[in-house]
Amino acid sequence: MNLTKYILAAALAFGTVMNSNAADYVIDKPGQHAYITFKASHLGYSYILGHFEEFEGKFTHNPENPAASSAKVTIKTNSLDTDHAERDKHLKGSEYFDADKYPEIQFVSTGFSGDAKAGKLKGKLTVHGVTRVVELDVRQIGEGKDPWGGYRSGFEGIVTLAAGDYGLPAWIGDVEVTLIVEGVRQ
Repeated sequence: MNLTKYILAAALAFGTVMNSNAADYVIDKPGQHAYITFKASHLGYSYILGHFEEFEGKFTHNPENPAASSAKVTIKTNSLDTDHAERDKHLKGSEYFDADKYPEIQFVSTGFSGDAKAGKLKGKLTVHGVTRVVELDVRQIGEGKDPWGGYRSGFEGIVTLAAGDYGLPAWIGDVEVTLIVEGVRQ
């Protein structure tokens, strides 16, 4: 009986050590250390570049067990900005994003494969009321102590989406989305 208790105690202690490097982070949008940008073709002649001004999110980074890492990001659709007010109004309207009806875009991860520095973050992306599974190519930019006594970790994620898959006009084609996030450890 004592051997069983010893093994159980050792297993619990080992599990605690294995998860001790897992950390929760909040994306530092207030400090302007995070960006969500996109690039889409304009009639096949050029590109439209844009970004979202308002979003929030959090992630868990577990370098000892990368598969246990996770992320959640919520974007305010109406914060879309392409540096052209009339185009932005059009894109936010009912022919495209329909921001009044679909005020948020959301990504919730469902799994991660790779190592502590790079891999594939799989999750459910909801845009325009349509949810699809996507995989982002993710790489860690860096991590460490900041000058204010906190600890930060930064990542870049890239995914290419087909606009038609989300109920947007299919003629738009592929849209490349890049997330650059710096999180503050909680």
